[in-house]
Amino acid sequence: MNYVLVHGAYQGGWIWKPVATRLRAAGHLVHAPTLDGCAERHHLIRRGITVGTHAREVAGLLFYEDLSDVILVGTSSGGMVIQKAAELARDRIARVVFVDALALMPGEKVDEIVKRPAPNETNDVATGPTRADAESRLFRDLDDATRAWALARVTQHPVAALEAPMEPTTFWEQPWHATVIRCRRAVNPPEHHQRRTAERLKAQWHELDTGHYPMLSAPEELTRLLLA
Repeated sequence: MNYVLVHGAYQGGWIWKPVATRLRAAGHLVHAPTLDGCAERHHLIRRGITVGTHAREVAGLLFYEDLSDVILVGTSSGGMVIQKAAELARDRIARVVFVDALALMPGEKVDEIVKRPAPNETNDVATGPTRADAESRLFRDLDDATRAWALARVTQHPVAALEAPMEPTTFWEQPWHATVIRCRRAVNPPEHHQRRTAERLKAQWHELDTGHYPMLSAPEELTRLLLA
């Protein structure tokens, strides 16, 4: 199978490394792209980067790499990206998987769903937690070495790709083979939001007893669910 793994806010393709390694060892083709303006591409951050432009990147990857029967996986805010990317590349998608992910209706905003304990630092191009906020709460369930490794890689996210209202989409009007994986120890996205996703998509529902970053805290368990 072909797996495309889409990261969330303040992350990059790096966050999928433990899962991508395991999927490749099982004989699958795996892409874990870093989205425009994120991680090693953070120097390109600018106005005009949105959920839609990120989704077009992912759909373009599927086209240019001649990928079909794709299992398209999104975590956190990457759930919004895979909604739009799946819509744009409908005939290439075998399954969509939401891993502790946001899945918004048109016009909804992330801050209506996610309640942050401290405000982000935000300007006209980027948003992200303060360094003190990141160090106090991100990746808290990881071992010390992995947590330090992950914190060192946190970058701001293109502001419109996280804070703007969700773009128009026909995603919810189409049938999908879908899976929702909720992380029980994570506060966000809240359970009721993820239940809504599962109910609307008639998706398989799974839970992992871990925090918001299961690709780092429970890679074996998450990989098994992706392979199922």
